[in-house]
Amino acid sequence: MLGLEQPEPAGTPTDRLMARFERYLLLERGLAAGTVRGYLTHARRFLDGLASAELDGLTAADVTGAVLDKAASGVSVSAAQYFVSALRAFLRFCFLEGLAQADLAQAALQVGGRRSSPLPRGLGRADARALLDACDRPTALGRRDYALIVVLLRLGLRRGEVAALRLDDIDWRAGELVVRGKGSRRDRLPWPADVGRALASYLRRGRPPSDRRELFLRARPPFEPIAAGTVASTVRRACRRAGIPEVGSHRLRHTAACELVGAQVPLERIGQVLRHRSLQSTAIYARVDLDGLRRLARAWPEGGAQR
Repeated sequence: MLGLEQPEPAGTPTDRLMARFERYLLLERGLAAGTVRGYLTHARRFLDGLASAELDGLTAADVTGAVLDKAASGVSVSAAQYFVSALRAFLRFCFLEGLAQADLAQAALQVGGRRSSPLPRGLGRADARALLDACDRPTALGRRDYALIVVLLRLGLRRGEVAALRLDDIDWRAGELVVRGKGSRRDRLPWPADVGRALASYLRRGRPPSDRRELFLRARPPFEPIAAGTVASTVRRACRRAGIPEVGSHRLRHTAACELVGAQVPLERIGQVLRHRSLQSTAIYARVDLDGLRRLARAWPEGGAQR
C-alpha cells in the first residue's frame, strides 16, 4: 500500500511507524490535516501504554483495556469517542500493513453516554440583516467582509471551507461554486443571485491585486490568504458593529439550514446543501420546525389514562 518506494524516515521505530500511519491517513483515507494530527497523538499514546511494543502479539484485551482506561480517565464522552475512532483507524492500518495478525478494530468498542442535544439555533432575519448592514461596503475590507458573510449565510459553508475557496472554484456561467469539504470532498453548489453580486463586487473593487489563487485575501500587506480563524473573527467583529450578541461562524451555517427548513425544503435537499454524509446529521434540523412536528403528533385518545 503505502510502502511503495518510500524513503525510510529517521527516528525511533515508533516515529517511523507514525510516519507510515500518517501517509495512510492522508493518502488512503483522505482525512483533514487536523484530524490526522489528532489520530497520530492518540495512536502514539496507545502504543506508549502497551506492555509490549510488539504489535503482532496485540490482543483484543489490550484494545478494550485501553478504551476502558481512556473512558475512566475523566475525559468527556466526545473525547473518549474520538480516541476510539483514532484507535480503530490505527488498528485497521496495522492489520492492512501486516503488522498485526488480526483486525482488532472492532475490539475498540464505542463509548456511550448522555450528551446534551440542544435545538440548532440560527440568527433571526433582523439580526442577519443587521450583520450584513454592519459591513462598510464602500471600503475594500467592507466588501470582503460582506461577501464572506453572505457566503456563510446563504450557502452554509464551514469557516475552513470559506478560507479554502479559490478563484478557480467560481463558475460564473453556471452560477456555481466548488466547495472543498471534509475528507477531500468536492461539491458544486449553485449560488443565489445575492451571493454572485457580492463576490463580483469584492473581486472588482475589494480584492487587492495578487497572483494568489485563493479567493479571500487579507486586507493589509502582505496580501496573504485568510485563515479559518479570520472567518470567525470577521463574523464576531460584524456582530459587535451591528450591536447584536456575538456568535461564531457556525451559527451562520445553522441560519442557512433553518431558513431552508422554514421554506419547507425536504431534509434530503438540505443535507445536500450542507454536504452532510449522513441524513442523521441533517435530521437535527427537523426539530427546529416545532409547529410542523406538533401537527404530526397524534392526539391523546379520548378517555385514555394519562400518566
